[in-house]
Amino acid sequence: MSWFRKERREKTTRRQRLEIPADAWDKCPSCGHTDLREKFERNLQVCMQCGFHRRIGTAGYIAALTDASSFTELYGNLTSVDVLGFEGYEDRIAVALRKAGRQDAILTGHATLTRLPIHLGVMDFAFMGGSMGAVVGEKIARLAKRSLKQRVPLILVSASGGARMQEGALSLMQLAKTSVMIAQLKDNGIPFISILTNPTTGGVSASYAMQGDVNIAEPGAVIGFAGPRVIKQTIGQDLPEGFQTAEFLLDHGMVDLVVSRLELGAVTARLIRLMLKQPAEPAN
Repeated sequence: MSWFRKERREKTTRRQRLEIPADAWDKCPSCGHTDLREKFERNLQVCMQCGFHRRIGTAGYIAALTDASSFTELYGNLTSVDVLGFEGYEDRIAVALRKAGRQDAILTGHATLTRLPIHLGVMDFAFMGGSMGAVVGEKIARLAKRSLKQRVPLILVSASGGARMQEGALSLMQLAKTSVMIAQLKDNGIPFISILTNPTTGGVSASYAMQGDVNIAEPGAVIGFAGPRVIKQTIGQDLPEGFQTAEFLLDHGMVDLVVSRLELGAVTARLIRLMLKQPAEPAN
């Protein structure tokens, strides 16, 4: 009888092997946490396990510091030229253009942040180590001048090894050039927020990067002028452990805040509204 007989049925579900491409995974260089590359990208390259901040490009900072689709580039036509005839410099520029895909080591433009107009400059370490030459200095100076004229807050994100050696004294002149424009913003009460990422060194740290009304650093960022070996040889003393990290500088009053990249936009917006005596971000 069928009541007492169990009918055999062919299984409709079969275990299938899940094929995941090898390049779909990524690994944190600090703690070794492994996860999908897409998750790291959504988290702005901040490790979900230990909070380690990996370097990101200009697009990541624009996404973090502006309202969606509000950024418009300015001065994108400025290009470095080999004024001094430095050997191999033109080739280095060509390689940097292929690698970074832009005209120089900083991207500048205007946008909104929580509906407030801002001017934003983001350095690109992929372009010759974010080195500051005449074009970088000119873009920052023009952007600061535009902020002065329109009375719009200025935000600069630094990621640089310093002045560009291939432009000699011309690159060193950019320290004074940018500092003069930042001083004019201060004299006229226009907010300037400087965001220091890993690394911010050399002539950039010796000029506009440390001159913000508020200096914000990312966790673990290396910030300083010269390298530890050069400093030790100069002063002839042993140096404290981690003396060029954002956290050490915060403890010793060199930066004002250490802020996770995930909170950078919200913190910057609150600071700007506070300095402009604006109310809190309006509800949507």
